[in-house]
Amino acid sequence: MAFEELKENTEDIQEQIQGYIQSNVSYYKLWGFKVAMKSTTMILKFTLIFLCFSMVLFFCSIAGALAMGKYLDNYPLGFLIIGGVYLLITSLLFLIKDKIVEGPILQKFSEIFFND
Repeated sequence: MAFEELKENTEDIQEQIQGYIQSNVSYYKLWGFKVAMKSTTMILKFTLIFLCFSMVLFFCSIAGALAMGKYLDNYPLGFLIIGGVYLLITSLLFLIKDKIVEGPILQKFSEIFFND
């Protein structure tokens, strides 16, 4: 009799363990889906904003180069000056890239992954 009760208890424990494992697997699948969707939507938003900003910057650069060229009576020189400005900005960003890019991105993704 004691063996039958013990056998029933072990079967019940096995069923509870299987249910626990299945619920944990379901939870982590859902959590992974949530994190993937938040990351994907954030990357898509940044990509769209970057694309729009790039178009504005492109046309403003052409307008600035043409205006500079008209002022100097030399259009190629206007484009070279605008190119030099971008080269200067790029070199400054290269020097401080860790503070501007890596910190905020790491912080944002940390909020997404470890928020819950």
